[in-house]
Amino acid sequence: MTTDLLFGSLALSLLHGAIPNHWLPIVAIGKQQGWTAGKASRITLLAGGAHALSTVLIGILVSLAGWQLAAWTEFFMETAAPTLLILLGLVFIWRHYYHQHFHLHKPVSEQLPEKQLVVALASAMFLSPCLEIGAFFLVAGSHGLWAVISISLLYTLTTIGGMVGWVQ
Repeated sequence: MTTDLLFGSLALSLLHGAIPNHWLPIVAIGKQQGWTAGKASRITLLAGGAHALSTVLIGILVSLAGWQLAAWTEFFMETAAPTLLILLGLVFIWRHYYHQHFHLHKPVSEQLPEKQLVVALASAMFLSPCLEIGAFFLVAGSHGLWAVISISLLYTLTTIGGMVGWVQ
C-alpha cells in the first residue's frame, strides 16, 4: 500500500468532516432543543457513525471491484468516474430546475419527539454516504485487505472526530 493512498484518504477525510451539512444541522437542532454540548456530541457520534458505516459498506463493495478489476482501475479513474459524476451533476441540475419548493411552518420540536428526531438525523446521514472516498477504496482493493481496512478506519475515525470537533 502506498503512502499516497493513506495521505490522500486522510486529507479527504479531514475535509469531509468539516463539511457543514454533516454537523451544522445537529448544532442548529441542538440549540433549538437546548441540548448540552455532551448530548450534541453523542448525537453527532451516532449520526457520524451511521454516515461512516454506509460509506464503508459501499467502499468495501467498491474495493472488491478494485480487487477483481485491478487492470481496469485506470479506465474507472479516468473515464467511468468522471462520466458518472458529470451525469450525476446533470441530474441534480435538472432536479433543481423542476424543484417544487416547500416550507415547514411548525418548529422542529412540535413535529417530532426527540427520539424520532435523533433517528431521523442518523438515518439521513446513513442514507447519504460519502462518494468521494470511493476512488480511494477502488485503489485500496487492488492493494489487498489491509489497505481496505486501513482506509476504512482512517476515514471513520477522522470523519467522526472532525464532526464532533465542529459540534463542540
